[in-house]
Amino acid sequence: MAAKRKTANRKVKRAMHKMKRGELRSGRSGKVVRSRKQAIAIGLSEARKSGARIPKKKSTQRRRTGTRA
Repeated sequence: MAAKRKTANRKVKRAMHKMKRGELRSGRSGKVVRSRKQAIAIGLSEARKSGARIPKKKSTQRRRTGTRA
């Protein structure tokens, strides 16, 4: 498990480095990534593709805005 985390750490570090140099691009649109959070997300995504088992971000439950009876 530690080796998988190390892989993720390396991928995120590389993505952050590229982002700071202005070389990191979004996958679909190809635009330059400027957001730190987006760079981390790209690094984690690359780590998952290379086989590292990284848990997905836990999403919060949305509140319903409907009327109550």
